[in-house]
Amino acid sequence: MDITPKRVMELREKTGAGMMDCKRALLDADGDFEKAIKLLREKGLSQVAKRAGKEAKEGSVFSYIHPGAKIGVMLEINCETDFVARTADFQTLGKELTMQIAAASPLVVRREELPPEIVEREREIYRNQAAATGKPANVIDKIVEGKIEKFYHEACLLDQPYIKNDEVTVNQFVTDTVAKLGEHIVVRRFSRFQLGEDLS
Repeated sequence: MDITPKRVMELREKTGAGMMDCKRALLDADGDFEKAIKLLREKGLSQVAKRAGKEAKEGSVFSYIHPGAKIGVMLEINCETDFVARTADFQTLGKELTMQIAAASPLVVRREELPPEIVEREREIYRNQAAATGKPANVIDKIVEGKIEKFYHEACLLDQPYIKNDEVTVNQFVTDTVAKLGEHIVVRRFSRFQLGEDLS
């Protein structure tokens, strides 16, 4: 099948993948544009898995001040090379995540960082609430676990629904960027400041 340079360029603009990768995907997909996008995405995700063990020591620190100057965020995201840190996709990731943190107010980046006592406190609250309904113990356990999972989706940045597309999580948004850039990316840490917070 004859794949035109224009078609290859369209696929590159849509996916951010390399020219040769786009041409190969179109050939493998028999010219089917959507199928080619799917093939490139699958290839990118397999590359993500391969790169997960690579060290990410480069990157950027991003900042965001919400209009009105009442909320501010600082965020560190790491990648493998300074070259990737300067790309538009990496910079966009940082900007999007600082706005996510400002809007959705997570407590930590990932669920493993939540102090066990906080999780246990939430679990106890949910258990007491469920017990008050008089439901059997096995049903109560399921209710508690469901509420704990919901708590993770509120408290942990990577588990949160992405504010610009709540059909994907922040983690999926990050993974899509990794697939596009072909480097291991780590959302390292953040600080969120709200004017007057914790003042008493």
